[in-house]
Amino acid sequence: MIKQVAGMAVTLALSAAPAFAQTIYPIDRADILVGAKFDFKVELPELVDQAKLKVTLNGADYAAVFGQGGTFTAHEAGREQSALLLRDVSLVKPGQVAVEVSDGTQSRTVSWTVYDTGARKARNVILFIGDGMSPSHRVAARILSKGIAEGKSRGKLAIDDMPHMALVATAGSDSIITDSANAASAYATGHKAAVNALGVYADRTPDPLDDPRVETIASLAKRRAGLEVGIVTNTEVEDATPAAMVAHTRRRAAYDAIVAQYFDAKPDVLMGGGSANFLSQSASGSKRKDDVDYLARFRDAGYPVATTAGELATLAAKPDTRQLLGLFAAGNMDGALDRKFLKGGGVRKFPEQPDLTEQVQAALTVLSKHEAGFFLMIESGLIDKYAHLLDMERAVYDTIMLDNAVRLAKDWAKARNDDTLILVVADHNHPNSLVGTINDDMAATPNVPLRERVGVYEKAGFPNYPAPDAEGYPSRVDVSRRLAIFSASLPDHYETFRPKLDDPNEPTVKADQPDTFKANDKYKDVPGVVLRFGNLPAMIGASVHSGEDVILTATGPGSERVHGSMDNTEVFRVMVEALGLGAGK
Repeated sequence: MIKQVAGMAVTLALSAAPAFAQTIYPIDRADILVGAKFDFKVELPELVDQAKLKVTLNGADYAAVFGQGGTFTAHEAGREQSALLLRDVSLVKPGQVAVEVSDGTQSRTVSWTVYDTGARKARNVILFIGDGMSPSHRVAARILSKGIAEGKSRGKLAIDDMPHMALVATAGSDSIITDSANAASAYATGHKAAVNALGVYADRTPDPLDDPRVETIASLAKRRAGLEVGIVTNTEVEDATPAAMVAHTRRRAAYDAIVAQYFDAKPDVLMGGGSANFLSQSASGSKRKDDVDYLARFRDAGYPVATTAGELATLAAKPDTRQLLGLFAAGNMDGALDRKFLKGGGVRKFPEQPDLTEQVQAALTVLSKHEAGFFLMIESGLIDKYAHLLDMERAVYDTIMLDNAVRLAKDWAKARNDDTLILVVADHNHPNSLVGTINDDMAATPNVPLRERVGVYEKAGFPNYPAPDAEGYPSRVDVSRRLAIFSASLPDHYETFRPKLDDPNEPTVKADQPDTFKANDKYKDVPGVVLRFGNLPAMIGASVHSGEDVILTATGPGSERVHGSMDNTEVFRVMVEALGLGAGK
């Protein structure tokens, strides 16, 4: 009862806190790269006389600093609130900037740090993102792919065998917990953002496409250094992490608009799933809401299109392939465990999907044909999808796949005298923990509930997965002593303590009440199953993200900036400094 009353007091105190006199974008303590474009916006809490509005940067009138006057809206979105907006402005001198806004009665000041970069250090930058990759995923991938004996691993993961490491904080502008959109957006822009937002500050207007924009690293790389850009994922290419590299919307689900922005941005290599939103709505399997055929548009713009692993290898090898679009599934692609071993998920419908390593090899082949260098983002995105579904085996196999892709890139860079900065990081965490092993030897110990077979401390021992193949994958996950990885965020579900060998896990299904979920009865009769009552609201049918720091490892020119404790916006700064993007062409 005491805790409940205390919580109510905190809630009341927060709700009673005064709102800012004005909202200013970019927000307080923003770090801004010299020459990077952004939209400057002031939102006033009520109607304001434009003649009384004063906006200065370090005491100078904003119009003189930015070289243009803004658009003043007396009644923004039809409300009794005014706003000032400037599009595509930039700052040309590094230093501290105090932005002061006064409407004659109220004023507010925010500070920005404008920074430059030195000369270019790296020819290329490759950013690997293990979406939702927690430390437990990394440890499990090491155990399965390298083996362990007498407490020592028999080898290192490529993602760990790097000279520089840091812990990265992930909170967004509106919450301590991020989603993939604002987490990846921080990497891509160097600015904090709100949940679901990509490349924008989420303002108060209802239109999800008119929010104040900040320039992405993909745009900067092309505009300021003439670099090529590649975006590779095994999710839908419209999904939050890949889209964050180019898109500007506060609604990450705006897939049609994101495809249109991809076409406008024209990354040189774009690969993943998500073909359904490239097809005209009249085409079979389309999810678009209009008649625009973006496959045809990309082809007309000179992009060959690959839909299978074989087509991808053939097109990438052609000397004249200098741009490439690869779409290998209507939705998300399938993970390594299903593609290589179980043949579950969407493999039956799309049996010739490439592995992430094949996608990376093709991207490197195409992008390295250009002289200027490149920025390449590579995502192993299904780690997150499987973690949400409490499908730990699939998540771990896709972590191994990510590690194979990183090893390939490191070998490629080494052969080029290490001219490439390689970063490996998660966008956010999942509250997963490796707590021991599960002893499922029913013949040796019959009639013991599976819950009692969870071994901790000395009873955990070591798992007995078969020796990994050349790619680091054991041929089976349904062994008698398996890793026990559990999540701290749970919906109501039936815990089977066993891997799902048919299709990816579905812990919940829609309940009778609107927007609520219940445990999936599909699993209730599995021997040893336990009905676990969740700790999440009923409207959430899957595990959720958590707020712990994520691990960043790095190698190559510019990687020495990776150390200690960092913020996710600093990852952007590491990349733009390595590429010298503050110095321009």
